[in-house]
Amino acid sequence: MRMLRDERGWKQEELARRAGLSRPHIGKIERGERTLTQGVAAALARAFGVSLEVVLGSTPVVGAEDSLKALNSAIRRFDLPAESTASPEQLKAALAEMAEIRGKADLTQVLLKLPPLVSEVTNHAHRTGTPEAWAMVAEAYSCVYWLAARHRWMTLADLAVTKQKIAAQQADPVTLAVAARDEAGVYLNHGEFEDGLAVVDRAITQVERGDATGFERSYALGTLHLRGLTLAGRLGDKRTADRHIDSAWVLAEDFDRDVCRAGGIGGIHFGPQNTAIHVVATCSDLRRYADAIAVMRDLTKDPARRPLRLPATRTSPMYMNTARSKLALGDRDGALEDLEKAWSIAPQMAKVHPTSQELIRVLTTLHKRSNPRLVRLAQKADIEF
Repeated sequence: MRMLRDERGWKQEELARRAGLSRPHIGKIERGERTLTQGVAAALARAFGVSLEVVLGSTPVVGAEDSLKALNSAIRRFDLPAESTASPEQLKAALAEMAEIRGKADLTQVLLKLPPLVSEVTNHAHRTGTPEAWAMVAEAYSCVYWLAARHRWMTLADLAVTKQKIAAQQADPVTLAVAARDEAGVYLNHGEFEDGLAVVDRAITQVERGDATGFERSYALGTLHLRGLTLAGRLGDKRTADRHIDSAWVLAEDFDRDVCRAGGIGGIHFGPQNTAIHVVATCSDLRRYADAIAVMRDLTKDPARRPLRLPATRTSPMYMNTARSKLALGDRDGALEDLEKAWSIAPQMAKVHPTSQELIRVLTTLHKRSNPRLVRLAQKADIEF
């Protein structure tokens, strides 16, 4: 922020005016006394006239350059299929394995295994042309989008959702709804929250007017409303966020536990627990910090009777968001404790996640004396303390 501001010759007051923020807010972020949330980062990106990726930074590829090149090559060959040798059963097993790896937030293994998987499902879909085959292609590209978004490789994310949408249009309505969810996610990652909400609203209307019924209809609408409440929270639109929150809670009542679509999109859950986790994040974005902590406590208060059944990709960010809320309320020890939980659950994700990085940056600034626990986290995150 300071570098971008100095390049333009702006004082903090000028940046605050252009971004719609207060000067003290700008100052606290620059001094490391307040976390830079993604919603505020988006406002700053617009003020600077740069992408959100520039403000937040992207994660460099270290030691996996060949896998990334292979993935880009597989994506380029979307319309140049080779001979298909894998059976539908083998491809379903490979997708199930990918969903398991993704659920553990093992980003390294996801990148390693994605290139051949993308090629194989695409070749199979071109050979058979069935909706089921194209649904598998859309699922693979949903995973490409997820990987790219985690690292903030936004060019790859844009490309992934374009291919995903092409495949989904040849599959079924629910696969198309999930593709719209990921398309809205790209707008989220670019900080273009209003456009993302427009994509969500259009997709919701299509599902409501479409042929999907029962479980599939609730699943499709539920995942879209979760994306909607996240976008509205980042935008600071409380009314729209509450509308999506209320709708998601109503749809979650159709599920006694969180599920992925049967035989379908791996890694994308909907149900009461994932709804709660999304509400935690959105409450943090809307500065309803006490509400965020209360929802998390209710979700985790009885692990013996109600264990968290969601993968690390969901539970780790939940603790990042409760850490953010606790820090905002002045509970540094509680924030550090929750941040440690986030790292223990999904260390690879925590290392690249902007919320985790920002929390460590602020905690190291606020702690005037050395804290061994915080030092260990800072070392893991490659942040000097």
